Amino acid sequence: MKVTFLNPPQTNSKYKFLGVVAPSLGIGYMAAVLEEHGYDVDVLDASALELTYDEIGEEILKRNPDIVSISALTPTIGVALDSADKIKQVKPDTVVVLGGYHPTFEYKSVLEEPSVDVVVRGEGEYTFLDLVQTIERGGDLANVEGLAFHDEGDSSLIVTPDRPIIHDLDELPFPAFHLFPMEKYKILNITTNVATIITTRGCPMKCSFCSSAALHGEHLRRRSYENVCDEIEVRLREQNIDTIAFMDDTFTLNKKFVRDFCAEIKRRNLKFWWGCTSRVDTLDEDLLQTMKDAGCITIFIGVESADQQMLEKMNKNITISKTENAFRLARKVGIRTIASCVIGMPEDTRKSIANTIAFVKNLNPNYALYSLATPYPGTRFYNETFKKNLIQIKDWSKFTLLDPVLKTVDVSSKELRSIQKKAFLKFYLRPGYLAKQVSQDGLILLRTVLGVARQIVSKKTNGNTDYNKTNVNSGK
Repeated sequence: MKVTFLNPPQTNSKYKFLGVVAPSLGIGYMAAVLEEHGYDVDVLDASALELTYDEIGEEILKRNPDIVSISALTPTIGVALDSADKIKQVKPDTVVVLGGYHPTFEYKSVLEEPSVDVVVRGEGEYTFLDLVQTIERGGDLANVEGLAFHDEGDSSLIVTPDRPIIHDLDELPFPAFHLFPMEKYKILNITTNVATIITTRGCPMKCSFCSSAALHGEHLRRRSYENVCDEIEVRLREQNIDTIAFMDDTFTLNKKFVRDFCAEIKRRNLKFWWGCTSRVDTLDEDLLQTMKDAGCITIFIGVESADQQMLEKMNKNITISKTENAFRLARKVGIRTIASCVIGMPEDTRKSIANTIAFVKNLNPNYALYSLATPYPGTRFYNETFKKNLIQIKDWSKFTLLDPVLKTVDVSSKELRSIQKKAFLKFYLRPGYLAKQVSQDGLILLRTVLGVARQIVSKKTNGNTDYNKTNVNSGK
C-alpha cells in the first residue's frame, strides 16, 4: 500500500513567529516504522512548503496514496480537517487518518467530520503500522489497539483499547527525515539544516498544563545516549545538518544522562549546534558548562510566573529564586536563553501579570515568549477550566497562545491581548537589546524582530482563525 503523511499548513504556532519551522518528529517516526516494514511512504509538509489546499489536492492526485495520515495540534485542527476535505474531494477512496495531540483527546468531535475515517490515539508508530497492515489484508479495525472510528454498518462509535506505551525507545528506527524538504526549515528565519530529536517520552513533573505528559504518560522513558549519538551521526552524514533542537519536555531532567551524552559527543568529535528545554531546578553551573562545551547554544526555560502561589497552582514545583539563579548561570557560561511565561491564568490579576512581565525582562533572557494561558484537551488544566466554565472562546483555532480564551479575575480579553502586545514590543524593541542581540546573532535578528512585531500588533494571528469546525467539548 502507498501511504502519504501530511503535515497541514501550520501558522498558529508559538515558535513560527520567532522564525522557527522544523520537521515533524512524530511523522518522521511513523514513516520510518512503515519503511522498515517495506511500505511505500512519502511525506508532504504543507507547512514548510507553504502549500494551499488546492496544491495539497494536486500533490495527493500526483502521489496517489491509498492512505493519508494527517497530524493535528489543537490550533491546527481546522486546517487539518480542511486538508482532509480536499483529499476526499480529489480522491474519495483514500482512507484519511488523523492523529496527534488534539485527535487523541477530541476524537469524538473529530470523527463527526465525514472526511475523517479513523483517529489514531496516543503514540502512533505501532498503532498506525497495525492499522495499515489490517486495511491491507481486509481485517477488522476493531482488533487494532489505539483507534477510534465509526462502524460502517450502524455508524456507532468504536473506541478500541489503548495501546501500551513503547517502553524501549531504542527499538524505534530513526525518523525518516530523508523524506522531508530539509532545505525549507528555518531557525530565526535563517534557512538551515535543522533536525529535531527527542531523547525521552513521558514526564513525571505533573505540571497542570502539560499536554505532552497527557499523551505520553508520567513515566519517563529514555533512549540511551549511545543511541542518540548514533542518530546524530546519521543526521550529520545523510542530511548534512548543522543544528539540532532537542524536543524533550525537560532535556536536563537526568544530569548523568546529559553528562554522558556530552562526553560521547566529544568522544566521537561530532560538530553541530544544539538547543534544548529545561527546568530551572535541573541546572547548575557545571552542567551548563558541560553542555556549552558540547555545542549547546540555547536553552528554552519555562518561567511561567513571578507569583509563587500561581506557580504552586500550576503544580510547577519551582521557586522564584531558582529561576533567577538559572538565568544568571546561563549568562555566566554564555548560553542563550528563551524565557517562556504564561499570563492570563484564571487567578491572574493586572498586578500579578505586570509583575510577571517585569520579572521576565529583569531575568535578561535573549528571547522571551509571553504566552496567553491556553488549556489544551487532555490536560488537568483543561479539565478544571472546562468544569468551572472558564473557557469563553469556543473556537479551537484561537487556542494559539496569542488569543485570550479564558476568564480572569479583573482583566478583559481585549485588555489582556493589549498587555501581551505591549510586553512583546517593549521587550524586543529596546535599542540596547537590539544592539546586543544583533552583535551576537547578526542582522538577521532584525528581520525576526520585525516579524514578531507584525504578528503581535495584528488584530488576529496568522492562519485560519475564523475557522470553527469543532467546538470546545469534554472530548470524553
